[in-house]
Amino acid sequence: MKVKEIMSKDIASVSSEDSIERAAQLMKQYDVGSIPVCSQDKVIGIVTDRDITLRSVASGQDTKHQKVSDIMTMDPALGSPDMNVDDAARIMSERQIRRLPIVENNSLVGIVALGDISLEPKLSDNAEEALKDISKPNNTF
Repeated sequence: MKVKEIMSKDIASVSSEDSIERAAQLMKQYDVGSIPVCSQDKVIGIVTDRDITLRSVASGQDTKHQKVSDIMTMDPALGSPDMNVDDAARIMSERQIRRLPIVENNSLVGIVALGDISLEPKLSDNAEEALKDISKPNNTF
């Protein structure tokens, strides 16, 4: 199965100059835990709800004025619409991420989440394996 068959296509993105508050508002509006950071349509980073919590709120920053560029993860892992879902799950497992931005011709076209993979009965084992690795403790903060 190809990623394009299960990826979400209705996605929000922010620029690196947007405020963290704006990123959080979009996360709430779209009911998601991460937002790709783009320059035009090119993905240059990703910001997660965890980034906002740990890198901004927990350290007392002003989310209305602090920029996404201050807390985003740069050069995130990316996938393509034509890649196999097994390969996407492997990347997510190796990188310990729950969401993988999907690009085509250097433009953001979708995002695939661990939940998307787990909803497919034939792929639920892949999601379970990826989650095992994603859930390992990581002391990068």
